[in-house]
Amino acid sequence: MPKLSIIIPALNEEKSLPTLFESIKDQDFKDYEVILADAGSADKTLEIAREYGVKSIKGGMPAVGRNAGAKEARGEWLLFLDSDVFLSGKFFKFLIEEAEETGADAATCAAIPLSDKLIDQMMHGVANAYIQLTQYFYPHAGGFCILIKKSLHDKIGGYNESIKLAEDHEYISRAQKFGKFKMLKKPKIYVSVRRFESDGRLNVAAKYIACEVYRALLGEIKTDIFKYKFGHHYAKLPKSKELSAMIKDWLNKIKKGF
Repeated sequence: MPKLSIIIPALNEEKSLPTLFESIKDQDFKDYEVILADAGSADKTLEIAREYGVKSIKGGMPAVGRNAGAKEARGEWLLFLDSDVFLSGKFFKFLIEEAEETGADAATCAAIPLSDKLIDQMMHGVANAYIQLTQYFYPHAGGFCILIKKSLHDKIGGYNESIKLAEDHEYISRAQKFGKFKMLKKPKIYVSVRRFESDGRLNVAAKYIACEVYRALLGEIKTDIFKYKFGHHYAKLPKSKELSAMIKDWLNKIKKGF
């Protein structure tokens, strides 16, 4: 049995998956399995998964795909990732080590945008700070990175598939009632800004803020009022090695204040 089961919901992600799969293959930590929950891709998503030896199963919208992947998973820990993220070489090692050291049953980490634009750095910085500040009383965790013990996932019944948006936050809120949730400090995950670029940064930010207000006042979002789209962002990520070099360059710029 693997220590870690990585579950990735996907729809038409032929342009982003090679970079993610390469970054997974380059991990120092090797005790894992990868499960792709495909929502009916019409491109080469499944072909790419086969090339990397990734197990593919039938998925659906993100919550459906994550639950389907969890049912197939054999690991002690489940790690839910988005298809357009990039992992540094010690990401799995840092993630598991800190989760176990802190006694966490579920966890997330800070998201670093794959962009050198100041606006993207600022928006993600605010989001990270919000998750850090609210983790003990109003927990949040983006679907780009959620680590949870499989036993806890099973205990809470997985994701609520009737929720249209912010199902990841609701999932973590339920998980915290039965286990310890932490925003881990050492691991960082690199995330694409393609949704910001295709839908507009202010539009996306406004939608997420409105979503928070809606949930606080009216409860979970079970209608299509926010018109969340899955699988319509087709921007291609650079290859894994190129992306590693770009990230180092961006981090140097950030340290120097751009």
